[in-house]
Amino acid sequence: MGATAPAPVAPGEKRTPRPVTRLRTPRSGQRHSVNRPRRSVLLTVLTGLVLVYALVPLVWLVINSTKTQNGLLSSSGLWFDSDFAFFGNIADTLTYNDGVFVRWLLNTLLYVVVGAGGATFLAVLGGYALAKFEFPGKRGVFAVVIGAVAVPGTALAVPTFLMFSKMGLTDTPWAVIIPSLISPFGLYLMWVFAAEAIPTELLEAARIDGASEIRTFFTVSLPLLAPGIVTVLLFTVVATWNNYFLPLIMLKDPDWYPLTLGLNSWNAQAQTNGGEAIFNLVITGSLLTIVPLIAAFLLLQRYWQSGLAAGSVKE
Repeated sequence: MGATAPAPVAPGEKRTPRPVTRLRTPRSGQRHSVNRPRRSVLLTVLTGLVLVYALVPLVWLVINSTKTQNGLLSSSGLWFDSDFAFFGNIADTLTYNDGVFVRWLLNTLLYVVVGAGGATFLAVLGGYALAKFEFPGKRGVFAVVIGAVAVPGTALAVPTFLMFSKMGLTDTPWAVIIPSLISPFGLYLMWVFAAEAIPTELLEAARIDGASEIRTFFTVSLPLLAPGIVTVLLFTVVATWNNYFLPLIMLKDPDWYPLTLGLNSWNAQAQTNGGEAIFNLVITGSLLTIVPLIAAFLLLQRYWQSGLAAGSVKE
C-alpha cells in the first residue's frame, strides 16, 4: 500500500510533527519463535538436577553390578572395582538356589501378562462404553471412578486379604492377578481419550452402513484408541511389575514370589542367623529386573507420548 498523503495545512498554521513509531527489530540471536523458543537458564538448571537425580541411582546400580561381594565393601560406590565380575554375577544370579530367580521372573511375567493385560483390556472396554454410550447412572459411575482413583491401593490391601482368605485364594497366583485387573486410573484415562479420539459421526456412519457394535469397536474404534491403549498398558505394566505390598501379604510360598518380593528375601537373608550375604546378587538381580521396563518404554515411547498429548489441542 502507498503512503498516506499528509493533511492540508491552512495558511499561517504551523504543522505539528507527528510522533514517529519505530518497530523494534530484535537483535541477531534474540529472535524467538515456536521452533526457536526462548531459553531459560533456571529451567535448564532444574531439568539438569532432575536428570541427575534420576540417573545417579541407575549409574550406581550398573557400576556395582560389576563387583564381587568383597568388592562392594572395599571400593567406592560410584566407581568400578579392579575385579570385573559382571557376567559372573549374572550367571550366579540366574543359578543361585536352584535358579529361583528365573522362577520369580516367570511369576512376574505371568502377573504382568494376565493382570496388566487384563486390566488394560477392561479399561479399554469400560472407557469406550462410558465415553460413547448414554445410560442411566452414568454420572454415578463417573463419581465412583474418580473416588476409586483417589483411594490408595495400600488402604484396600487388608480388606482384600480378608476377602480372599475367606475364599481360600491366598497363597495362590489369583490373589495377585485378580486385584491387578482393576485399574481405576486406566479406566478414567481411556474414558477421556475415547471421548476425544473417536468422532461420534464416524460411529454413526458405521452403524448406518450396517456394522454391528462389536465390529464397529474392533474395526473403527480400536485403531483410533491405539495410543491411549499403549499409555494405559505401560502404566499398568509398571504398577504390576513393581507391585510389592500386595504379594507381601498374599503370598507365603517363595515359589509364587514376584521379583520384588524375591529380591527382598535375598536382601534380608544376611540378617538371619547363619544367613549368607549376597548383596552382589541382589544388585545384579535388581538391574536385570528393570531392563524389561526400560526396553518397554523405549520401544513404545512414540505411542506413549502421542497418547499423553491427545486432546491437548482442540481443533
